[in-house]
Amino acid sequence: MIRVVVVDDEALVRSGFELILNSADDIQVVATTVGAQAVDAVRREDPDVVLLDIRMPDVDGLTVLAELQALPVAPVVAMLTTFDTDEYVMTALHSGAAGFLLKDTEPDQLAQLVRTLAAGGVVLSPRASRAVLRERPNGPAPVDTAEATRVGRLTDREREVLALIAEGLSNADIGARIHLSAGTVKDHVSAILTKLRVGSRVQAALIAQRTGLLDDTRDASHTRDTHHTRDARHKAGDA
Repeated sequence: MIRVVVVDDEALVRSGFELILNSADDIQVVATTVGAQAVDAVRREDPDVVLLDIRMPDVDGLTVLAELQALPVAPVVAMLTTFDTDEYVMTALHSGAAGFLLKDTEPDQLAQLVRTLAAGGVVLSPRASRAVLRERPNGPAPVDTAEATRVGRLTDREREVLALIAEGLSNADIGARIHLSAGTVKDHVSAILTKLRVGSRVQAALIAQRTGLLDDTRDASHTRDTHHTRDARHKAGDA
């Protein structure tokens, strides 16, 4: 059972999320609360996942996020927002949030997104993921040479795993994609976070985006597909 705490200043949002998530057999909303009571609720209920409003009148969502990150055992936190261009989203992701959801996320998607969070995946609202990870307010940011150097120290397998992390896949999904056990993927993820000097998968994903790793991965994949197609054609011609 995935235990969830919903933190939002609007009672309607809290009750709506609670109703939707509790309809899933494997998810239980163990508390709903406003921002000022969020940390106490998390300490009391020990949830797996916290859905945290990024803008609240009583206490800022980023402040709550920082307090949750400081707990001895921090839960997975995804930020809730009304706008897919919220300027605080990037700050939240760099501060350790595991992603963000729009409050109008389709009900049939919400439970699956919570499952992804609980499994260690990165969750970004489909409508906003490209904007958040690829676009910057003042155009593309220059590549950080230190980040590029750290990415360059990854093994080929670690770079492959990092690219899949940036796609938002959980360890199990990554393992299925590249035929590794979840435990082996977990070891790779741990090594990646250590080498990149970051504390979360989202931060690693952002580095992958900023340093162009995903573009390199797509180019390599396209090249492989082209070679495979040519080989198939040659074999068909020989036959």
